[in-house]
Order: sequence, then C-alpha cells, then structure tokens
Amino acid sequence: MKLLEGKNVIITGASRGIGKGIAQVFGQHGANVAFTYSSSEAPALELEKELSSMGVKAKAYKSNAASFSESEELVAKVLEDFDGIDVLINNAGITKDNLLMRMGEEDFDKVIEINLKSVFNMTKAVQRTMLKQRKGSIINMSSVVGVKGNAGQANYAASKAGMIGFTKSVALEIGSRNIRCNAIAPGFIETEMTDKLDEKTVQGWRESIPLKRGGSPEDVANACLFLASDLSAYVTGQVLNVDGGMLT
Repeated sequence: MKLLEGKNVIITGASRGIGKGIAQVFGQHGANVAFTYSSSEAPALELEKELSSMGVKAKAYKSNAASFSESEELVAKVLEDFDGIDVLINNAGITKDNLLMRMGEEDFDKVIEINLKSVFNMTKAVQRTMLKQRKGSIINMSSVVGVKGNAGQANYAASKAGMIGFTKSVALEIGSRNIRCNAIAPGFIETEMTDKLDEKTVQGWRESIPLKRGGSPEDVANACLFLASDLSAYVTGQVLNVDGGMLT
C-alpha cells in the first residue's frame, strides 16, 4: 500500500543524510518529490534520477532556505512544475558547535538563520497554497537537543527549540483549514556526519540509548511518512521523538 500516492512534497536539504532517506521512502510510497540542495549538485542529481526510476516525479532545486526571497521563488517554481504542494518538510540544517564562551556571534547567527529562519521562510511561502487547498501537512525537523539542551550546542539547541514553539503556534493558527503542523525530534541518527566520529565515541552513544543502537535515516523517514499521510489525520501540534528511548 502506497500511503502518499500522487502527493506533492517539498523537502529542504535532501541531497544526503536524513533528508535523502525521507525522499527515498516517500518516493517508494508514491509521492512526487521536489527537494533542495545547497552545494552538493552531483548527489542531488543522482537522487533525482533514483526517485524518477520509482515512477514518481522528482526534481532537485538549488535553493537557500535561509533566504526569504529564494524560498518564495522555490515555491513558485515547484507550483509550476508539480501543480500543488501537499506536504512540506523543513529539514535543512547545520551545526557549528562550541562552548558558549568560545562561540562567535557569526556561528550563533548562522545556525539560527539556516535552522530556524528557514522554517519561517518556507512555511510562509507554502501557506497560501495550503490555505487555498484547505489541506496540507507541515513537518519540522527538530532534535532531542531542542527538547533537553546539550552542552556545546547552545546555538543548535536554541534553533531546534525555536522550531518546536513555531510548530505549536502554526498548528493553532491554521488547524481550522485542515492544515497540520508537527515536529520530529531525532536522537542519535547515524549518517555521513556521524561516520566522521571515532568508533569509541559512536559506541558510547549507542550504549547510552535504551535500544542500544543509533537510528537510521529510514527510522526518521518512517515517522515523517506517518505525519505526512492520512494515518495521522488527527495529529497536529505534536513533537514526535525518534530517539530509541534517549529521552525516556
């Protein structure tokens, strides 16, 4: 059973990692996927080709979600190419970790701009279309760090906590138009980024998690699939932890 047959989806930051995993699962479930990348053109085009081979429409767009004007331009292009937007997944994000005493203003501002302001930009850009349709699902990729904080990540934690407040506010604003807005808070997800960590560090993380393993992009993608599909038709304003029990 394909849960997203014929749905049109935008995913920001999907050329690798969690975003790529979401795009792949959504393609398998019949969704047409528009996704963005910032600099990794070759992987983005490869993903576009992979998704197209599944029999769905797919297109990669080079776009900076932290730019209000580029976000508006992106949505206009997607509407031309896909004739509708049913789901928005705000996934684009970066880290610039450091202890607060060593964190520069630029590193704080950049993380807030890319992780949090991008969510405002993209949500505002798709809102008009979803309001006219009187339906839609918006999914914001937060983090367990946004729920509990983490030393050395004050900027990242602030951006991800801000996403949660934004999610709940938007859910209250547009729920009457049958538009749902939820957040996902992944825990330790093993991607290309974690591959750069030494094995001892990774194993330490695994041992601290009740399920004794790191998550995969597919684990997060399956949670997105639930929130994007009609299976979650009565779910809005929620934060779904995908963390193997880390915050239990």
